[in-house]
Amino acid sequence: MFRPLALLVALLTLTFVLSPLASPPFTGFRPDQLPVPQVDPPVQPAGYAFAIWGVIYLWLVASAGFGLFRRAQAQDWDHVRWPLIVSLAAGTPWLFVATRSALGAFVLIFVMLIPAIVALLRAPSRDRIWLRTPLALYAGWLTAASCVSLATVAAGYGLWFGEGVWAVIALALAFAIARWVQPKRPETPEYSATVIWALVAVVIANGSNQPGIAALAAAGAVGLGLLYWTDRHPRGV
Repeated sequence: MFRPLALLVALLTLTFVLSPLASPPFTGFRPDQLPVPQVDPPVQPAGYAFAIWGVIYLWLVASAGFGLFRRAQAQDWDHVRWPLIVSLAAGTPWLFVATRSALGAFVLIFVMLIPAIVALLRAPSRDRIWLRTPLALYAGWLTAASCVSLATVAAGYGLWFGEGVWAVIALALAFAIARWVQPKRPETPEYSATVIWALVAVVIANGSNQPGIAALAAAGAVGLGLLYWTDRHPRGV
């Protein structure tokens, strides 16, 4: 017998994964969506990086199916399901909102991010491939994407700094969030790897045009990798 929570996760996963079919393609906020148009902001990753959504979608669907048919009665999965439901419910309309309101999309992506991280931190030790891995990929990309949204919208509304400074703030924030999560799930490198994937894409997007931003993103990617290694191999152990 299916439990309501497992069924609700499965349904929301499907609405989330299928939501791109109901909205026009999204490649970033249009210049006319912001008072100060943001054309190719320096914090934006290279386009290829967004292909990771295909992996995330497929793995979330597999996880929802496994949870529905094999772990419907599992209480340890239920602890994960509550925050995941919140995140997926916010994620389903995100593309629709993003094509109409940059500010609304900015708020909504943080509503997705916070419970996604909570879900990852609650994930049990078992079922890594079926639960922790898709959650780590999902939360890792949202960590990067939410910070990109922050920088783009803040610069687009002309708040205090220009787009370059906001890019630095966003990269620092993404690193700080990842570094806070990373040691709490050291057995799940997929989270850090996804954030690093996004940071490397920022390096490639900027290249020689914004060497300072590219260097900072590269330092963040290397730093996360090295710190993950020290978390897994503490000195003297």
